[in-house]
Amino acid sequence: MPYLGQQSARRTRWWRRCLGAAATALVMALGTGAAAQAGADTASSPGGLTRFREGTVSVDGGSLHYVKGGSGPALVLLHGWPETWYEWRKVMPDLARTHTVVAFDLPGLGSSGVPDGGFDAVHTAARIHQGVAKLGYDRVSLLAHDLGALVAYPYARDFPDDVARMAVLETPLNGFGLENAYGLSWHLLFNQTAAPVPENLINDAAHVKTYLGWLFSSARHPDAIAQSAFIRAYSDASHRSAGFNYYRAFPTNAADNKALSSVKVTLPVLAMGAQYTFGPAVAQSFGAVATDVRQVVAPDSGHWIPEENPAFLIQCATLFFGSGATSTDPSLEGCNP
Repeated sequence: MPYLGQQSARRTRWWRRCLGAAATALVMALGTGAAAQAGADTASSPGGLTRFREGTVSVDGGSLHYVKGGSGPALVLLHGWPETWYEWRKVMPDLARTHTVVAFDLPGLGSSGVPDGGFDAVHTAARIHQGVAKLGYDRVSLLAHDLGALVAYPYARDFPDDVARMAVLETPLNGFGLENAYGLSWHLLFNQTAAPVPENLINDAAHVKTYLGWLFSSARHPDAIAQSAFIRAYSDASHRSAGFNYYRAFPTNAADNKALSSVKVTLPVLAMGAQYTFGPAVAQSFGAVATDVRQVVAPDSGHWIPEENPAFLIQCATLFFGSGATSTDPSLEGCNP
């Protein structure tokens, strides 16, 4: 019976190979799942940035998308509305020379998951803090723009031992000056209007392009902004609604900020306004909640400093976050460590 014996042996080897392959696949799947929970990087060169990787990390309410690169102390970047992590693309490679740069998409925006609620700055800061901790960082510095700066303040206030330094760009705080700017642009109140009014009025790709295109037209250098990328990002209805929900939380943010402002943050705060938008108003606002505020005005820039004048921001951030150097340039005086 040699033929039957050979058949049996071949079947045995075939089953072993199948079981082995299945076991390998299971291990890989389980490993990938565990890595995702811990914030393992999943893809390289996001947005065309070489030497950077991206991934997701689970937090309360969903997942946070991040892009990470470089080495050294952790520097967390928080974007504004209507943008994503991609607004930092021009400054990230230079900052990564001296820091591990981690640029998050805020919850509900970009490639992050959309939570059911909790769009106020306190809840958002707690979610970012969870993401930072899961990525393995216990002490970071913060660089934040616009909406991200509103989140950076409660992050530094509520987790004071976990933040070394903070730079905030182009927004006064809710309750301490932002309300005075509502007359500068109607979008500040329009976005706060109760649902579903903004959602129904800005409800297709053409509306998004018109609305955001009009908003970006107020820049000093509109062509420097990756408008198409951000228009695509906010063409998804759920992410668009999440953006409105951040604005609807402004009254809650203001109440929280006023209630807790008696205990000021003591870490160094770089407060940068643009020459053609908020200018010194950012430092004036943060002076109400912090004891060590350094005023800087970004020259030749509108609201979108990371895209309109990245060279100045790189110079300033490199000084402030600790290259060991100082500058005698008057425009960079507030950037010195």
